[in-house]
Amino acid sequence: MRKIFLIAILTIGNLSVMNASDLNNNLIELAKIYRNFMFRNSPTTSTFEQLAEIKSSELMNATKFIKETITTGNKLTTTEFLKLPDETTLKYINIIRRINWNITEEQPKDNNKVITELTDSAIPRYELIDNYYEMLFIGVGNKNQPFNLSGVDFQMNKYELQDNTEKGIFFLNAMNLCGTLIWGYMNIVKPPNYKKALQYIKKYPKFNGQPYYQYLDFGFPDFEMVIIKDKGKESYKSYYINRYYNTLLSHLECLSQKKKDKEKRIDLLLGSILKVENYYKYSKKKKVLKELFTTMKR
Repeated sequence: MRKIFLIAILTIGNLSVMNASDLNNNLIELAKIYRNFMFRNSPTTSTFEQLAEIKSSELMNATKFIKETITTGNKLTTTEFLKLPDETTLKYINIIRRINWNITEEQPKDNNKVITELTDSAIPRYELIDNYYEMLFIGVGNKNQPFNLSGVDFQMNKYELQDNTEKGIFFLNAMNLCGTLIWGYMNIVKPPNYKKALQYIKKYPKFNGQPYYQYLDFGFPDFEMVIIKDKGKESYKSYYINRYYNTLLSHLECLSQKKKDKEKRIDLLLGSILKVENYYKYSKKKKVLKELFTTMKR
């Protein structure tokens, strides 16, 4: 009887090891698929067959998400994906991205070690949420061409976001994509291509039924995390709000080119955080912002 009991324990132990190994292999496979097709490369039929063969119930939602991020004309801007998944899924998606980072290194670590390190680490919820929405909006920008979110209205109360920090993370990641689309037209082209930049701005989404710039809820506590691969921790608000201010200033500059846009320019100045001096400390263009603020007070 004791012998049978020992055999049963060993069998269960072996199954656990096998399950962990299968889970790791699936995570690594998902990371490789994501790496290969996250940009403009289109997945093949065999790629989707590979994804279909991942039967792990633990990875069901993560697999579905990765599949959507590599799909052309995806549905990432629907509530199904905008709504936060459970925290276990958030952790797996974070692991998938970190493996993706690892396999692009000149001297990558063993992927299983990366998985173990991340599994054993207590990663803050805000970091997991930032990772999720950054991947989501990268998928929107890379796979849904031409860009046009003018018909999208992000209703953030529907996405299981628990506080203003989580809503801020969502908003800033969405606007980071939007700002990236006009950056070249405003900073690389000489003189700036205001017409082209404004065409993109007109395709920006709404948030809670309002133009993007009317979102004002940035009073959440700041926190630090690794935002850029290979850089240390940095202030979340300093990184993202700085970039968001750049987008607002570019929008303002576009509207300053024609007299007919004067009312729109005033709406942008008075309706956005361009007038909120408390947030200027997060911007690298404090002087420009203060000059706007001084002009407004006059």
